[in-house]
Amino acid sequence: MRKKYLFLCTFLLLMNCASKEDEMYSPVPYKLEIPTLFANKLIAPIIPVDNPLTKEGVALGKKLFFDKILSGNDAQSCASCHQPQNAFSDNQQFSLGIDKKLGTRNAMPLFNLAWNFDELFNWDGKEFSLENQAFEPVTNPIEMHESWINVVQKLENHPEYPALFLQAFGSSNIDSTLVTKAIAQFERTLISGNSKFDKYLLREATLTTEEENGFNIFMDEAKGDCFHCHGSNNNPLWTDNKFHNNGIDTNFTDLGLGAVTGDPNDNGKFKSPSIRNLAYTAPYMHDGRFATLEEVINHYSEGLQRSSTIDPLMKKVNQGGVGLSPKEKADLKAFLLTLSDPSFLNNPSFKE
Repeated sequence: MRKKYLFLCTFLLLMNCASKEDEMYSPVPYKLEIPTLFANKLIAPIIPVDNPLTKEGVALGKKLFFDKILSGNDAQSCASCHQPQNAFSDNQQFSLGIDKKLGTRNAMPLFNLAWNFDELFNWDGKEFSLENQAFEPVTNPIEMHESWINVVQKLENHPEYPALFLQAFGSSNIDSTLVTKAIAQFERTLISGNSKFDKYLLREATLTTEEENGFNIFMDEAKGDCFHCHGSNNNPLWTDNKFHNNGIDTNFTDLGLGAVTGDPNDNGKFKSPSIRNLAYTAPYMHDGRFATLEEVINHYSEGLQRSSTIDPLMKKVNQGGVGLSPKEKADLKAFLLTLSDPSFLNNPSFKE
């Protein structure tokens, strides 16, 4: 009889705890603010079925993104290398980890990630899904250099996080899966679509003569021929999100996509970054080798290098590039800068 009584008490206690967790778990769906051009020209963004956006999940993800608790010495956060004032990139060629070690690639900017339809992230496409992408930096010895066991313990002992995880996911049992889900939710809200050129397409702004000429050079296959990889007025992402060898090296010290696929035909290929927000995301290329937009334009104009995997879109590699005049280069730069979105940098929802 005593055993039955103890069993009943234990059962009721567990049921009571479960009911309290259920009471606290009533997340509110989060609706993305999708720019008009995106709604008109793109299919719906990718939101995983097992990680729907909620206000609680996004808020938790934002807190985690800016919190240095994820690093081994509690001195570095995701935002240390992906800084809001730089369109969530780093203005250093290589980011510095907690042990004062430099990475080998420039930190990619973070915006419009929910429209990366192939779900391949990083310069080399190594990570499938935003959730997986958020997992690796924590344990990377060059970056945060921490273990997930320690991270979970720190979060569980924190005065706020257990309740926040309960509100966001219905469980106060924190693990790496829930941490990365929350961060991915926040990252999917980072939408940039309010540049001068966006307003021009919506007939809310006008371009200068130089900016219009620059756009025409960008779109002209006999001139800049930029649109194949970097989008157009019909692709507001301003990237194809594909991988290309754009002729920056003859020999490769970094194999890029080739190191991931193991296919030599992929050597030297890297993801085409969006050309939105170029005013804020210098230096440029996967290794940050170009400090200015002028250097980038000069590369495509007269600096192309042939290699075995050079992209067929680099049609004028034998001439060294597309051969723009100084005036054409200046106009192209003027157009590129119209794709910068100061409202994205100043959005309070994206700041700590």
